[in-house]
Amino acid sequence: MNVEELMRDAMREQAAEQAPARPGFADRVLSVRRRRRTRTLATVAAAVAAVVAVGVAVPLLDSGKDDVRPAGIVQRGGTHAQPDQSPPRDLIAAGDAVLAAYYTAHTVVKSDTRAVYERTYTLLDPDTGRYGKDTRWSYVAVAPGLKTAAVLERQLPARRIGLLDLATGEVERWIPVAYGVGAVAFSYGGDRLVATTYGENPDLRRKQTASTLEHGKTVERWMWAPARPSTRTGFSVIDLASGKASWSPVTSGRDINARQDFAFSRTGDQVYTQVLGGRDGLQQFYDLKGDKAAAPADERYLRSDVGARLSPNSRLAALGLTKEVGGTPGRSYSSIRDPRTGKEITKIRGAELLAWADDKRLIAWERVTSLEEPYRPRLVLVTLGSDKAVPLSGVREPDKNLDRQGWEPVFARR
Repeated sequence: MNVEELMRDAMREQAAEQAPARPGFADRVLSVRRRRRTRTLATVAAAVAAVVAVGVAVPLLDSGKDDVRPAGIVQRGGTHAQPDQSPPRDLIAAGDAVLAAYYTAHTVVKSDTRAVYERTYTLLDPDTGRYGKDTRWSYVAVAPGLKTAAVLERQLPARRIGLLDLATGEVERWIPVAYGVGAVAFSYGGDRLVATTYGENPDLRRKQTASTLEHGKTVERWMWAPARPSTRTGFSVIDLASGKASWSPVTSGRDINARQDFAFSRTGDQVYTQVLGGRDGLQQFYDLKGDKAAAPADERYLRSDVGARLSPNSRLAALGLTKEVGGTPGRSYSSIRDPRTGKEITKIRGAELLAWADDKRLIAWERVTSLEEPYRPRLVLVTLGSDKAVPLSGVREPDKNLDRQGWEPVFARR
């Protein structure tokens, strides 16, 4: 294996995606515990008031429908841009899309021959609208509504999944799992999780040597490369209300990366994962029993390596980079297609389409350099039918250390 092949494998491992989900059930599951505390406090308050002033009515706090905590800044809507911040310190959002978290990653050496490519997450506090680092977690998925995150502890594969209150930073519930988990993703409605199971840490790196030709001589070099083949074993679907899980085995070969996680289809009755060199947008769908299945009609022409995927109304499909135009800076354009026919409808600014803000706008990475210079992107808001790109973040600078990765966004919806 030569250096180019090792580098290609290593870079693939850094492109794991996390699909966003719509406001829904996960936060209501956690709010049950909050309401119990609220009812307890209300009962005590009523008793004290009765002693101090008999006959004075003391209204109880609402014990019912929604979380009593203030909605927070992320519920106010509108566009929040921080064009001078990279990585961001304050809220970035547009329409329904919110930068709920971001992570960096670097190689942590464990022995002479083994290392782990570890992520460090920075999470949004939905009440203050500021981001704060939380080093406890190896993997984070943010629920729709931006109050709750599913988290995995540092040691992977994990034997339990935490449901983290993003405002308090406390895990309000642990869900034990029968099979070790390396990644989690919420369903579109937020009432379920799909947990990708692995026999070994999917971020494990092993020292490998490769030969390269330098100045006419063969030189042996080594680097930390993903452990292959993948130890992925399947996936579990977890109902958040009951905590019940069903595990489905999925046979994996060399057609996937060491880390190749599952995510739900839009309707939630299938899951999909990326496959290397495959057709149909590098994606393979499975039913919830673990059997291969045809892609849903609305997702047949999507690509697993494009984060935005299907528009909120399911009428548009975000696809990958299709055109680059020279200049300073250069401009990149991605394809928007009919999800059922695959026919291109239009092109839109952006090198990487990350999330739909609404049915006409998307958040994307957009380059700020010429095509001849190293790729330096920033988050922008782009609109169908317009050639403008509104900056949302500062420029992400490239890291010269190949064992490190610059900040990667994790989007969720309000």
